[in-house]
Amino acid sequence: MKAMILAAGLGKRMRPLTDNTPKPLLRVAGRYLIEFHLERLAESGFKEVFINTHWLGEQLPKTLGDGERWGLNIHYHHENILLETAGGILAVLPFLSEGEQPFLVVNGDVYTELNLQAWLNDAPEINTQNLAHLALVKNPHHHLRGDFGLDTETGKLALFDEQSAAFTYSGIALFHPDFFKGLDTGPIPLAPLLKKYIQAHRVSGKLTLDYWLDVGTPERLDVLKRRLEG
Repeated sequence: MKAMILAAGLGKRMRPLTDNTPKPLLRVAGRYLIEFHLERLAESGFKEVFINTHWLGEQLPKTLGDGERWGLNIHYHHENILLETAGGILAVLPFLSEGEQPFLVVNGDVYTELNLQAWLNDAPEINTQNLAHLALVKNPHHHLRGDFGLDTETGKLALFDEQSAAFTYSGIALFHPDFFKGLDTGPIPLAPLLKKYIQAHRVSGKLTLDYWLDVGTPERLDVLKRRLEG
């Protein structure tokens, strides 16, 4: 199985820290943010990792190299225009997936202590009937409404109304290549596709209780620094 780290964002909420540095290369506890993902992927047995770039994108391959130091083969795809999440995945889909093989996608701007190998081992089969499997987390204070409901009996995700319990999508998911079938190349957001297939009962999920943080602002970066640096 191959993995993709989404790293093409502009990092607007993190300015001025990202004026001259792409967000994945901000440092915490002596490491780049993206390093935590690379280490976890390597520990979980991944060998091939794709990273998309845009803002100051040339800095990532210059800094990270080919991935040898983590035992990985890193491939880069630079987006001249931002393709958004689904569009960015679609652009490298022929390289990410061979035939019907699922692949892992991780948002580059989250930090997690998820036991990735255990989560993967516990995941249901990803196939043409179950096109995606999402890691969910409890709603953080900055996103109290959450994203999706979860049927704990079937493991399927559901759209919800304001009275329904919901959880937040962690930015970690397995996808079947058919999730992106029939799409034209170009900027494509992920959320409408998720909602489409959730309505069709073709997306599963699991709530994870491991530490997770959306490192989207300088304030949350400071939270992570306090956790890791003491």
